[in-house]
Amino acid sequence: MPNTFESESRKLLGRLRDTMASQAAGQERLDQITHLTADSMGTEVCSIYLFRDEETLELCATQGLNAESVHQTRMKLGEGLVGRVARTGKVINAADAPSAKGFRYMPETGEEIYSSFLGVPIQRLGEKLGVLVVQSKEAREFSADEVYALEVVAMVLAEMTELGAFVGEGAALRARHTQSVLIRGVTAQEGTAEGHIWLHEPRVVVTNLVGDDPEKESARLTDAVENLRVSVDQLLAGASGDTEQVQVLEAYRMFANSKGWLRRMEENIDRGLSAEAAVEKEQSDVRARMLQATDAYLRERLQDLDDLSNRLLRILTGQGHQTGAELPENPILVARNIGPGELLEYGRQLRGIILEEGSVGSHAAIVARALAIPLVINAKRIQNEALNGDHVMVDGDQGVVHLRPDDTVVSAFRDKMAMQAKAQERYASIRDKPAVTLCGKTIRLDMNAGLMADLPSLESSGAEGVGLFRTELQFLVRSQMPKRTELAALYARVLDAAQGKRVVFRTLDIGSDKVLPYMQAQDEPNPALGWRAIRVGLDKPGVMRMQLQALLRAANGRPLSIMFPFIAQYEEYTAARAEVDKAIAREKKLGHNLPEKLEIGAMLETPSLAFASNKFYEEVEFLSIGGNDLKQFFFAADRENERVRRRYDTLNVSFLTFLEGIVDRCVSTNTRLSFCGEDAGRPVEALCLAAIGLQSLSMRPASVGPVKHLLRRCNLDDVRNIIQTARDAGEQSVRPAVMEYLRGLT
Repeated sequence: MPNTFESESRKLLGRLRDTMASQAAGQERLDQITHLTADSMGTEVCSIYLFRDEETLELCATQGLNAESVHQTRMKLGEGLVGRVARTGKVINAADAPSAKGFRYMPETGEEIYSSFLGVPIQRLGEKLGVLVVQSKEAREFSADEVYALEVVAMVLAEMTELGAFVGEGAALRARHTQSVLIRGVTAQEGTAEGHIWLHEPRVVVTNLVGDDPEKESARLTDAVENLRVSVDQLLAGASGDTEQVQVLEAYRMFANSKGWLRRMEENIDRGLSAEAAVEKEQSDVRARMLQATDAYLRERLQDLDDLSNRLLRILTGQGHQTGAELPENPILVARNIGPGELLEYGRQLRGIILEEGSVGSHAAIVARALAIPLVINAKRIQNEALNGDHVMVDGDQGVVHLRPDDTVVSAFRDKMAMQAKAQERYASIRDKPAVTLCGKTIRLDMNAGLMADLPSLESSGAEGVGLFRTELQFLVRSQMPKRTELAALYARVLDAAQGKRVVFRTLDIGSDKVLPYMQAQDEPNPALGWRAIRVGLDKPGVMRMQLQALLRAANGRPLSIMFPFIAQYEEYTAARAEVDKAIAREKKLGHNLPEKLEIGAMLETPSLAFASNKFYEEVEFLSIGGNDLKQFFFAADRENERVRRRYDTLNVSFLTFLEGIVDRCVSTNTRLSFCGEDAGRPVEALCLAAIGLQSLSMRPASVGPVKHLLRRCNLDDVRNIIQTARDAGEQSVRPAVMEYLRGLT
């Protein structure tokens, strides 16, 4: 690259820095930038378009176009060449703009006399802020150096916008991080919460964009990269045996040792950027390219690149994870994603959790449910929009986040929370009463648990026992396999806390969306249908045997209930039951105290088990329908896929008919049956499940009160007749008819 251009590039950046340092108002600063950019690039026009809302761009400053068009000219995302740049995030370089695809003439701007067009996106780490354009009368294509120069100006604009340098009148010049934002995500744990943002990964702020001394900045970058490489090597050395973590760190090391990555950052410094700005520009450029990739592997590597770049930025800026900020009052955690161990460290001090990624079956969701903390996942842009301490309201029931809500939203949201609190008071009044319906049927209501912290809810919720204790959480939150003595002690504390109430321990349910950090992840095309749960236990019986021994020792003479997950056929149950018999024989030989009563059950999560032989139903001591998995397999609708999982209703006539068949088989063989899953905790669904004959339901603790309240007000015979009438009429779902019945209740 010619030194003369590098010199001109640095001059342009120097002039931009002076503009950044000036005390001028936001509009004046924008005007100054358009003037100096047009002058430096030798073009008649330079214009800045910023988003006034998610779909609309506004001309906010110009040198060369009609001044009257500023704040008057607007275009939709994708409209015209400017809109195309904004939508795609890609540069458009056209020598003859009027003949270019998508060109739209804006008569009020007076741009008809200009032929060439160069537009670059103004964006920061994937967040689109606007478009920077230069135009000239001469029909020419801009050189690669000129494109780069304009991209650098766009980057500076993005950083200055982030820092609030262009605040002024009008929607497009509103101060960032001040206006109300509604973000729609996906419900992963129900509940509502109001509080203040706590960023799990504090944003790295780059304030020094321009480097006066390229050699000094290059040396800073070299030292930081070397520091980074050493830290990654150290992490790798400590990750032996953790295959998944090793794979991620190997990707880190690949990026950290990439000569091309370092060369591009050094070129950015040569053109006038500081080391920090050079890293961030490269991060933004690669991010934009990778987001366009169709290869899933490349898109996954984007997260690795972001993590590595942020590590490098923290080294350069000295901004570590510990910023000195204190956890705000009523903290609402915001993160891209988070592991179960990290989430448990925060514990119950959190009022809510908002994740940009995640899934309804993720480790974080499991822990959030265990802690009864509202969780919204797939909340796009939340990390870019939120600042530490921002006021936020989380509606886990609807999967909605109100960031910096206005007074109207605050009032409505608090009314909703007050109504929920009032309902909880009503539920508390029936806490010690049984769930007896108007027709005299008693429905057993148990709670789901997975942590010791859940057990106090056994009394406060009014649950009669623990219908499902998820034992995998103790495995998921550790970096290595727990010891048998540790598990035995934990299970003993669970039984102690239950004070004689029944606790059903489900053996290790891993695989699919629950992968242990110290076990090799399986590359399966469809993990939900793959090597998981009892299949892992039977193929690798060492862990299951250790867990069974821990459970037997924890019981220490008390009654014990063990349930095997994901049984698909009778032979799997008999094989698992044989492992229990071996464990009992071993404990007896060692002289350990055996359970006073031992019952062994299975989770019915696959349609195949509904059609197992009568011998299975006669032999198994209890069954629990795993509603979450069974429903996804029944409808062939992945519960992690938002496009399909909401298409199918639990109260679909075909599904209820299928469940009735299971109920009838259990009645005929005198097999205890319960229903466990999210639907058990939804009052309307719970009512219908009880109406078709399910006499035991297990749910999250917070749902026991609402379900009991509705059951005590209803006649199951009436609901059963409604279901049958809907079935006879050929209705797809019984929900409308049941809701009409409920509206008629006094």
